[in-house]
Amino acid sequence: MKNQSLAKFEERIPAVFEDFFRPWGDLFDGRFFKRAINVPAVNIIENKDHYQLSLSAPGLKKDDFKVDLDDDVLTISSEKEDSKEEKDGKFTRQEYNYSSFSRSFTLPDGADKEKLTAKYEDGVLKINIPRNGKVKSPSAKKIAVN
Repeated sequence: MKNQSLAKFEERIPAVFEDFFRPWGDLFDGRFFKRAINVPAVNIIENKDHYQLSLSAPGLKKDDFKVDLDDDVLTISSEKEDSKEEKDGKFTRQEYNYSSFSRSFTLPDGADKEKLTAKYEDGVLKINIPRNGKVKSPSAKKIAVN
């Protein structure tokens, strides 16, 4: 049977370490990363003659976006790095901010890849994807198992 004072001491040790490492725990328990990694919300609207993709990204400029089309995959990405420095007497304060995201979408059959347009306005990137009316017929094939 343990001494009561020894038992109290053992109970307190984890609390001491927990208090010591608490600031680091806040960084690595997921809350820090959830704030640092933001993927913008996207709405996709299908109309008779086009699709419209709207990506909510307030605070960016149109030059911050990179929109690429590779075969049938549309990729929207952004990287932004800011730094600020203040000098006042004996101290210097520097702050850095880096944010990035990338979203990829497979274009549907019948999308006119040659006529895509993109416009950034009021914090929303809108990509218009016209339809060309040509829809590939799905090709299905049975594969024999040997």
